[in-house]
Amino acid sequence: MNGTQDLDAKTGDALRVDLVEVGARDGLQNEAVVLPTASKTELIERLIAAGSRRIEVASFVHPGRVPQMADAEAVVDQIGPSPNDVSYIGLVLNQRGLDRALATSVDEINFVVGASVGFNEANAGTSPETTMTEIETMLGQVEGRRTTVTISVAFGCPYDGLVPVDAVVDLATRAASAGADEIALGDTIGVAVPSQVTAVIGAVRAAVDVPLRGHFHDTRNTAVANAVAAYAAGVTVLDASVGGAGGCPFAPNATGNVATEDLIYVFERMGIETGLDHGQIIETTHWLENQLGKQLPSALSRAGWWPEPSRSVDQ
Repeated sequence: MNGTQDLDAKTGDALRVDLVEVGARDGLQNEAVVLPTASKTELIERLIAAGSRRIEVASFVHPGRVPQMADAEAVVDQIGPSPNDVSYIGLVLNQRGLDRALATSVDEINFVVGASVGFNEANAGTSPETTMTEIETMLGQVEGRRTTVTISVAFGCPYDGLVPVDAVVDLATRAASAGADEIALGDTIGVAVPSQVTAVIGAVRAAVDVPLRGHFHDTRNTAVANAVAAYAAGVTVLDASVGGAGGCPFAPNATGNVATEDLIYVFERMGIETGLDHGQIIETTHWLENQLGKQLPSALSRAGWWPEPSRSVDQ
């Protein structure tokens, strides 16, 4: 069965796609305005009210390198333990970050390794080999919490250019062997195209039997198409950032993750449930724009839903 036929079958069955909300972490880490802890807490509360059930709430990284995340512990303390049907995610890059995260009530740990030498050295200050070895050790220290290993720049690097698929597969294989519960493939600088997404997912799926997650930035307006391609390839968990906020401080010219509301629109119109209230997400986008003092790149927050709820399709 080809990809189009497979996607049609899923659409007809009105299956579900789960959107992991990364706006409170990925969305804020590259913004010029550093939001106060109370605003970050309100953002997370708004996202929960809109239906978000997996939320990246903070990254436990050096405050000198990412000052927007300097209050990670304070944010987790203010939001408190997650509600029964919600899971809070903390991102870590090294042992120090893991120790900090484990001292909080976050439900999940997201480890990150770059698929290229250039990016991993810029992001973590060391080689991918060293980072992956550290992750293999750290995975063994996490008990009772879900773990994800995110492979950044899996589709292209701002420093090294094209990234060999074999490099991504090798990291994924090592993550799976070390016990990761999930592997996320990141298009950190937004260079992927749907055919590449299909190929990389296929190669990783052939090597590991671990659930996959997609993380697509919209730098070149390809993120929605890439998300649909990932879904067609069997990936039903995708990252998204409210309003399309954010970017990576260590990836030149990288813009935010695909806007949550833009993915809600495309999947819900296809008959694929997200469990999210697009109206509340759009309201949160406008609230966040006021907090940041800028317009966010989301298309749906400007154009609105179609057809409008008050209009039937045949009017």
